[in-house]
Amino acid sequence: MHTFFQELKTGSQALGLALSDDTLNLLLKYQDALVLWNKAYNLTAIRDPKEMLIKHLLDSLSILKDLPQGRLLDIGTGGGMPGMIIALCQPDRQCVLLDSNGKKIRFLTQFIADLKLENVIAVQTRVESVESIEALGKFDVITSRAFASLTDFVTASVPFMHEKSIIASMKGLIPEEEVFALKDQFSCEVVALKVPQLNEQRHLLLLKQI
Repeated sequence: MHTFFQELKTGSQALGLALSDDTLNLLLKYQDALVLWNKAYNLTAIRDPKEMLIKHLLDSLSILKDLPQGRLLDIGTGGGMPGMIIALCQPDRQCVLLDSNGKKIRFLTQFIADLKLENVIAVQTRVESVESIEALGKFDVITSRAFASLTDFVTASVPFMHEKSIIASMKGLIPEEEVFALKDQFSCEVVALKVPQLNEQRHLLLLKQI
């Protein structure tokens, strides 16, 4: 059994998730690969596996229950958070992980190939690339935890949206001023999250076009 198996199982249950042992093991395989590649490629500033478990795995898992259904785009996925974690937990959901960083996309592409994952692809491109926007099409859900600015994330998301798409933005504190600035274009539902073992505020902002 993996060193962190029980801790991940307990943490996911605390989030109200009933993940199978197979899924938990997949998530830990992902974390192990991230730890290994991180030594050479600097995929994440977090080096300690225990800290990764909390700040990457459990943090990403915290949005699962509130995430709308449908085809998902993870903008600025980095090492795959939260997109890869969502894909591993929800094999019926089609996911596209987008980032401009070649090293990070190479890691994700190799991991997808090694595990023969069929519901997720990693794409190296800039989010504003017109060719990529046309090639990838529209998405039901667009997520990110990479953007410092909610306004910038919304601007990047709009070309990938159809009229019923939902933007799911992972935040620490609620960016009240940015939410207010968008109020004429987007309704915003705020979901307070509690990540096990993390003594920091976390919120999921669900934005719909008005």
